[in-house]
Amino acid sequence: MTRQTRTILDKALTLSRRDRADLVAELLASLEREPHDDPAEVEAAWREEIQRRVDRVLSGESEGLPWESVIAGIRERLAATR
Repeated sequence: MTRQTRTILDKALTLSRRDRADLVAELLASLEREPHDDPAEVEAAWREEIQRRVDRVLSGESEGLPWESVIAGIRERLAATR
């Protein structure tokens, strides 16, 4: 975090809860208005993440879960939302 950002944050933290919430909403909205990431960069990042996960499985660092456990967990979460 830059010094300028830290200064702004410190000042923002002195605001009321309502004003901080409004500030957060405005900051998030400003991010949504910015152009999206370059699709080629996103694709490259996904390739790297997939390779990282494959490497973890092949090295034995990540064992994964049996399909039956995964589907049971999904069904439980879906049932809880009804």
